[in-house]
Amino acid sequence: MAGATPPQVLAIDLGTSGMKAALVAADGTVTGWAERSVPLLVLPGGGAEQDPLAWWDALALVVADLGRDHPDELRAVTTVCSSTQGEGTIAVDAHGDPLTQCISWLDMRGAAHLRRQFGGFPSYAGLSVRRIVRWLRLTGGMPSVTGKDPAAHMLFIRDELPEVYRRTATFLNVLDWINLRLTGRTVATVDSILTSWVTDNRKAGDIRYAPALVADCGIDPAKLPPIVACTEVIGTLSPDAAAHLGLPASVQVVAGAIDNTAAAVGAGTVRDDEPHLYLGTSSWIAAHVRRKKTDVGAGIASVPCALPDRYLMTALQATAGANLTWLRDKIVEYDDPLLSAGHVSRDEGTIFDAFDKIIPTVPPGANGVLYTPWLYGERVPVDNPNLRAGFLNISLDTCRSDLLRAVFEGVALNTRWMMRAVDKFLGAPVTSMVITGGAARSDSWCQIFADVLGIEIRRDARPHAVNARGAGWIGAVGAGLIRFDEIPALMRNDHVFEPTADHAVYDEVFDVYRELHDRLAPVYKRLNRIKP
Repeated sequence: MAGATPPQVLAIDLGTSGMKAALVAADGTVTGWAERSVPLLVLPGGGAEQDPLAWWDALALVVADLGRDHPDELRAVTTVCSSTQGEGTIAVDAHGDPLTQCISWLDMRGAAHLRRQFGGFPSYAGLSVRRIVRWLRLTGGMPSVTGKDPAAHMLFIRDELPEVYRRTATFLNVLDWINLRLTGRTVATVDSILTSWVTDNRKAGDIRYAPALVADCGIDPAKLPPIVACTEVIGTLSPDAAAHLGLPASVQVVAGAIDNTAAAVGAGTVRDDEPHLYLGTSSWIAAHVRRKKTDVGAGIASVPCALPDRYLMTALQATAGANLTWLRDKIVEYDDPLLSAGHVSRDEGTIFDAFDKIIPTVPPGANGVLYTPWLYGERVPVDNPNLRAGFLNISLDTCRSDLLRAVFEGVALNTRWMMRAVDKFLGAPVTSMVITGGAARSDSWCQIFADVLGIEIRRDARPHAVNARGAGWIGAVGAGLIRFDEIPALMRNDHVFEPTADHAVYDEVFDVYRELHDRLAPVYKRLNRIKP
């Protein structure tokens, strides 16, 4: 019938900040957007947790919000597909109920347990060189010595919470737990299982457990879930899930992907060696590539992804937009005069809109102020949990607007540092890049990235919806509604930011920024004593 609503994918986007959902058609049209925040609990000793049941409750609320605002599209939902934060760990019992909070990707409490499990002579950063070589050969990477991935999280539960470990039927990543609640089926995807570091990834279309890695990981193999492709239909909604979401039980569920995998699809960058820059709480540069490869020195690897015959190169920056959230929550209050300086009132926008208007009033280089954006350590191009953020070169003339611009520039400078390793990995300098993620809505920040990196920046027309759109497209591929190679023609950009003469200013600033790391890294190690 003419005018009928096309089939929709309910795209779930679960990030660190909360639960989001959208309705996505096969052509990438995103109808509706709803979100609910979910708190992150930061604990002493490097802990960071979230309540998985709070995610599930928030999901029902956002689906209800979509139903009120877009009833026709919600009734047209045939498929559910999720994109979630990665590297979280939830222990579930035989009934699928969580025995723990989700141990977040920010949690470092398992670092010491990782060293005890995988130590040996000779060693590097406390891990056996023999084991590192085997991980690199089979998986393409290795556990983070910071403890920020499931390999360490599971050992933390085994050693610190033995009764929980005894009762654990399966360890699940965030995506896997959402899929369990949706279908009643326990699986992991090829990308969600990656950072358990127990898989053989040498054949992109045949990701499987590596017996030697499983035997050595210190975890009962029975507690590891079966592995499926991101595009596999893993079932239909369970009766409980259908009732919880207000959807028919006939709706099918496609396995989906973790956030960086989904964003690479949602950004439209599915062609070989085509990168995108994601700006969210953390940030990354990613590109699909033909083969498994690892740059050990820079901490960059190509790993399994949603495309069945490709790998995804990912270079991760620990904190990007988190620096702005820190500014908002810890430095600037909502009723602060800084808002009026940006000509933004409560009715006109958010504090981030104020930031965006203030930045152009400060010259490039922030009047000599530099900022290092390492609020929670760093991953690439150095894996160092001891690093911390800081302002340098503040004087009596420095004002808060200078500090604000310095924060935006600091994240971009760190990305330029990472970009050197990305260029080398891809085999040619990147000259143009898609920018996406919620923080990419800032015109000022996009221009700073173009100037600092010295390349063309093409902005996603709906950057805040990139993960949901990626989940929608993965779901559509799984449902047979579209092919991956059709996606680039459907992608839309709303603005192209070209580098200006300000690029020359940042050349000198970048040299100083790099020197700051070399000089300050030993100081931060003494101050923070988070031993790698």
